[in-house]
Formats: sequence, C-alpha cells, structure tokens
Amino acid sequence: MSTANRSSGRNVSSGRSTSSAGRSRAGAAGRQTGAGRQNAGRSSSYRSSYRSRSGRNRRRRKPEPDYRLIAAIGVILILIIAAAVFGLSQEKRQAVDASAESGTEPSAEAQMERNVMVEDVSLIGLSRTEALQKLQETYAWGMTVVCDGETYEVPDLMSGRIEGLLDQIYQETEAETAGTDAEGASGDSQEIYSLDTSGMEEEVDIQVQVLQDRWNTAAKNGSISGYDASSDTFTFSEGTPGREVNGDKLKEDMLAALENRDFDAEISAELLQTEPEITAAQAKEQYRTISTFTTTTTANSKRNTNIRLSCEALNGAIVQPGQELSFNDTVGERTEAKGYQGAAAYNNGEVVQEIGGGVCQTSTTLYNAVVRAGLKITVRRSHTFEPSYITPGQDATVSWGGPDFKFLNNSSTAIGIRAHYANQKVTVSVYGIPILEEGVTYDLKSEKLEDLDLPAPTYEEDQTLQPGVEVMSSSGTRGSRWQTRLIIKKDGEIVSQEVDHSTTYKGHAPVIRRNTSGIVIGGGTSSSVDPSASSASSDASSLEASEGTETTAATPTSGAVTGPGSSGGLGVETPAQTTSAPIGPGETTQPAGPGAAQPSETPASTAAAPSGGPSSAAGDQGQLVAPKPE
Repeated sequence: MSTANRSSGRNVSSGRSTSSAGRSRAGAAGRQTGAGRQNAGRSSSYRSSYRSRSGRNRRRRKPEPDYRLIAAIGVILILIIAAAVFGLSQEKRQAVDASAESGTEPSAEAQMERNVMVEDVSLIGLSRTEALQKLQETYAWGMTVVCDGETYEVPDLMSGRIEGLLDQIYQETEAETAGTDAEGASGDSQEIYSLDTSGMEEEVDIQVQVLQDRWNTAAKNGSISGYDASSDTFTFSEGTPGREVNGDKLKEDMLAALENRDFDAEISAELLQTEPEITAAQAKEQYRTISTFTTTTTANSKRNTNIRLSCEALNGAIVQPGQELSFNDTVGERTEAKGYQGAAAYNNGEVVQEIGGGVCQTSTTLYNAVVRAGLKITVRRSHTFEPSYITPGQDATVSWGGPDFKFLNNSSTAIGIRAHYANQKVTVSVYGIPILEEGVTYDLKSEKLEDLDLPAPTYEEDQTLQPGVEVMSSSGTRGSRWQTRLIIKKDGEIVSQEVDHSTTYKGHAPVIRRNTSGIVIGGGTSSSVDPSASSASSDASSLEASEGTETTAATPTSGAVTGPGSSGGLGVETPAQTTSAPIGPGETTQPAGPGAAQPSETPASTAAAPSGGPSSAAGDQGQLVAPKPE
C-alpha cells in the first residue's frame, strides 16, 4: 500500500508540476506579448528612421533585377537536366534491347535456390551461366578418332544437350517450383537430373560419314597403264586394293563412349581392305576403240610435217578418271628444235610464217573423236576464219601460249589416245571401256545461218600503176554464222539435237592495188579493176582458215537424253583473255568476241586440195572439206 501511495504521490506531484508549468507558460506568454509590443515600437521607430534616410537618399535608387537573364539561365538549366535524364533513359533502353537480342535479361541472373543436381554436380547457389561453366568443366569434351597415325577431333556433340537441360531447369515457372523451393531450402527435397545421351545416332552417323570421306580410298581396277610405241599397243596392269573405314564398328564405339559419359575417349577406327572389281585380264577384254575420227590434209609438206609431229606427241596419252587433258600441255611447245617447220599462218588477219603451223588440224580431229566418245569438253575455241578441212563449227583451234583444247575423262576407268598421220590423213581414236550407254551415240551437225557482208577493201600502193588506175589483187570472201548441234541417238533414232554452240567467222577483205603517189616506176601499164579476179591470186585468200574466234554456247533445253560424258553443252568455248603480251612466234592476241581475231594456228595451202564445198553431214569422217572457190 505504501508503494501505491508512492506511485500516487508521484502522479499527484506530476500533476502539480504540470499545473505550475502551465502557470509558467502563461507568464511567459504574457512576457512575450509585452516583448512584442516593445518590438513593435522599435519597428515603428525603424520605419521612421528608414523614411528619414530614404528622404535623404531619394536619388540613389537600387537597380532592378534582370528577369530575362534569370529566365534564360533557368531554361538552360532545365535543358541540361532534361538531356541528362534522356541520356540515362536511352542507355537503359539500349541495355534492354541488347539483352533482348542476346536472349538474356538485363538484370543479374537468378541463382538456383532449390536443391538441384545434374548427375553428381550440385547447382545450388549457381546462376545459369555458372552452372553451364561448371558442367562443361566436369564433363569436358575431347573425343578423338585415330586412323593410320592421323587424329581427328570429333566436334562437341554434348554441348547442345547440356544447354537444353539447363534451359529446362532454369526456366520452370514460380508456380511449379514454389513448393520445392521451401523444401529445397530446408534440405528435405532433392532434384536429380541426368545428361541424356540417347537418340544420338544421327549425329554420330554424320561424323562417321565425314571420316569415311576423309580416309576411304577406292580400289583401282585393272586398266591400261602404259603405251608400247614399238607395237603401237597399250599395256595393262593389275588394279590396286582400296581401304574403307568400318563404319558400323566406329558408330558402335562412339555411341558406347557417349553412353558411358566418356566424352574424352580416344577411339581407333578399323580399316577394311577393298578389292578391285576388274582384273587386268578382264580389263583387256573390255577395252576397245570407242570412237575415231579422220580429217584430210593438203599436199603442203611443211604443214604435214607439223601435223605428223603433233600426232606423235599426242599418241599414247593416258587420261585417268577425273583427269583433264590439255592439248598444249600434252603436245608441248612447237619449236624448230623438235623438228617443227614454218608454214603460212594468219596473225591478226595478215599472212606470216609461223613455226608449227597446221597443228590445229590435229586438235580439231581430237575434238571430234572425244565428243563422239562421250567425254566432257572443258575448253574449246573456233578459228577466226572458216576452216576447210572440217565442217565449220566443228573445229578447235590451238596456239602455244594462247587458245587450248581440253577435255575431262568423266568415266570410271582410264582412257588412251591414239593419233596417227599418214598419206594426208589425220586419225585420232579414243581407246577405253565404253562410256555411253549401249545403243547411244553422239554426233555433231553444223548449219550455216547466214553469210555476212563482204569486209571493206584494203588498198596497196603500187607505183607501177598509172595514177587513178586500180587493180583487184583479191576479191575477198564473206564471213558467216554457224550453229552446231549435239545429235544424240538411241538405237539409230534421234532423241536429242540441242544447240551446242554458235560460231561467227570473219570474211577476208578484198585487196586492191593503186598508185596515189603520182609517180610511176617502171612504166607500168594501166589497167582497170578486174571484177572477175580470182581470190586465189593472194596468199591470204588461198590459205586455210585459222586463228581462234569466240563461240557462244546455247542453253540446253529440257528433254535431252544424256549419257556419261554429257554436260548438256559439249564444246562450250572458254572466252579468251585480252593481253598485250606476245603469245608465241608470230602471234598476237586480240579481244575475244564474235569475229575477233585470236592467236593463230597456221592455215594450210589449198593448192592441192580436192574440190567441193563443206559437207553438211555431221562427223563426215575421212572426207576433206575443201575451201570454197573464190
């Protein structure tokens, strides 16, 4: 009870204290009121004093503030602040856009709070990036395949599987993980995931195919391997075994390594030997002459010597499957040291003496034989002027350092080339296992589309003539356009005759002699132009055509029957390169194009040529196409 009293006394005393305090505050308020009156008096006295000073200083007024300057400064400050705010928002927006493009969130990655395990790896407290790094370190990829001392590093086949598993784990919704979070935090629940290595047969098949393409070598069948010049026969040799990777075993070993999580396994590839399908004896029975073509030369002995030498250099050439034969590389440079002789040739439209003139007839004969064998033509050019020893459009000009003729052996076995010259006959044959299907034949057929206008005449000064008198030395020839078709037959019936290429041949300009100097030397008799003058009066007009001219390949149409070697455009010409460098003896280069002069092949003299015009029948073997009478 005494305690209660003490407490009551404290309360009462507190009440009293509060009452006294109230009286103190009231007195203070009164004193403040008095002070206020006193201050008011002083303020009145101050205003009176100010008015008195103001009266004395009435002319010294303070300047008013420049509100326009203050407003301008305020606007500038506002603009600076707005720019800063805009820059920050722009940076934030760019960061968001960059994150959206990369597929990541701009904020920090969330850490795994659940008790999640991938195999034996815990992901607790790890972000997705950290989890990926940890799994890649734990299951490091380093699988290799070894074969015959060579090591192949297999691309990482598990990276996509790991990425997909982490996507599944980290992209679960909060609703799906709400219950497991609390349990995971308390350690009552554990989620265990496994790396899935099943269903990877397709990925492994791709790697097996890569290794087979890399290490497999096909067996070589028995085939021709050489040429015996003394007997004019090809020799045969046995084939060689091949090897191939045991794909079934390699696939099995790789899948087993994946299943056992042995991602850095070193696997040895097993090699199996493959045997040739054709022996040398079998090949000898299957080989035969699959095409042949013959052209007729002139009586020009120098030109015929050059043709004979080029045939000897070409004879016995062997072209392996997939190999390209170049006429120039095979025959070699035509030089005096090799016995080649000078013969008349066209060089930029003029007649010159050139070493090796005439070899174009050898390349042309080879071209026609190769087409009919079903081989693929890769490089071919026509002459500038119409040839006389072959139907126009079926020629193939060559020149050392200039135009070349090339073809590809697109068959599965080697082929041999036979080339002979005798008694003004050039014969080239292809020796091999038939390329075209049974009953299928290839041929060429050329058709003249139009004759071109006669070129403008050229004039030669002749001071033996009287001034004003003109004499025609050569009447010239007209150019022409030709179209050549590839004729494909099946059992004698035409199944395709697509346009293979088109050719434009230049004409020879008439040559007229005249005297414009006014001086007559030797008292020459005057004569007028003879309109019946024969074009054979000039070396240029009596020469066989040569030099390369551009041809244009036609686009094959649908429905063509093709066989091995058919590319839909045999004989397509390769455009020439314009160059200022000399090509060969007596040669120059002209820009490529229809009718453009090209590096020359020596034309032959037509003095002993049989009469008759170009044959319209394709592949007229053994028949000379004589020059037209001019």
